[in-house]
Amino acid sequence: MKKLKERWGITSNFQLVIILIVFAITGSSSVYVAKPFLGLIGLQRPTFPEGLWWGGLAYGMLRLLLIFPFYQVLLVLFGWLFGQFKFFWNFEKKMLKHMGLGFLLK
Repeated sequence: MKKLKERWGITSNFQLVIILIVFAITGSSSVYVAKPFLGLIGLQRPTFPEGLWWGGLAYGMLRLLLIFPFYQVLLVLFGWLFGQFKFFWNFEKKMLKHMGLGFLLK
């Protein structure tokens, strides 16, 4: 944990625990939110062909593509709610730059 605290630039174990809790809540929440959102826009699982091999694959890929932006927004939101906005905002910017999506922040 010492290396992780040094890498992230945090000082207390309490802050580390809060950050790990935010990551856990965000991951679960983004998966939970994606399914109803697909239903809201009319792309529920039954609309994809059941007998064809690519029906489930297409649904899964679409859901994964939706989870990503939900995760990004929820990470900063939950970080703010837990008083760690600065850490998660910097984390978000760094992650988007590494993925080649840094242009979204300009």
